[in-house]
Amino acid sequence: MGHGAMDHSKMNHGQMKHDDTLEMPGMVHPSFIPVLTDADREAAFPGLQGHTVHDKYLAWFLLLDQLEYQDANEGSTLSWEATAWVGGDINRFWFRSEGERTNGVTEDAEIQALYGRAISPWWDVVAGVRQDFKPESPQTWAALGVQGMALYGFEAEATAFVGEGGQTAARFEGEYDILLTNRLILQPTAELNFYGKDDPARGVGAGLANTEVGLRLRYEIVREFAPYIGVTWSRAYGNTADMARDEGEDLDEARFVAGIRLWF
Repeated sequence: MGHGAMDHSKMNHGQMKHDDTLEMPGMVHPSFIPVLTDADREAAFPGLQGHTVHDKYLAWFLLLDQLEYQDANEGSTLSWEATAWVGGDINRFWFRSEGERTNGVTEDAEIQALYGRAISPWWDVVAGVRQDFKPESPQTWAALGVQGMALYGFEAEATAFVGEGGQTAARFEGEYDILLTNRLILQPTAELNFYGKDDPARGVGAGLANTEVGLRLRYEIVREFAPYIGVTWSRAYGNTADMARDEGEDLDEARFVAGIRLWF
């Protein structure tokens, strides 16, 4: 068709029909193509739902980060560390628990119940209570802290505690996953505990009380289930070390560990 040869000045644009089809003088609409109707448009473009606010959706998550056997100097030890949350993208309730049993006796056990609010895509502020069941008699603490992911995927927690009798404490934890392969993962961990004053009944002193570092190698058979092996090393400092020495306990200890990591 020679469009350049068309004389547009002689075209009567008023006679052109602007409906579902563009018809020009001399154009014949093919009979095998049906004319569009409103029903056709509705079927092709159904009404779409508006944008969903994800924070209104209630979700939950449970991570049993460590469930392991430890070869301790005092005997066989079962240790655990777990985290769970329920809520939305912005507001969540968090639960943490950790402890250990040696030769069938619970040596340490605690649980934390916290309310968390996101302050950035990677960080939450948390506040709530911590309940210690062991060692010695139960003790309740108020808790306030932050948790999240720093640069390069480093996961961190920093929590301050105020307990009964004016005792104060702080705990710093961090871990990092190094992917050796898509399923074989090396995880270094570290934990530091500080106390505001001596508490001889529980064997802790003012200042830096103890540290623990670990190195665990896990294999993710599936993402939700991964057995692992590793080593941990813990050490007591300052007045805490003096109290441990008086009780005939070791000031530092290395342990072989083997366990499983689960999440739901």
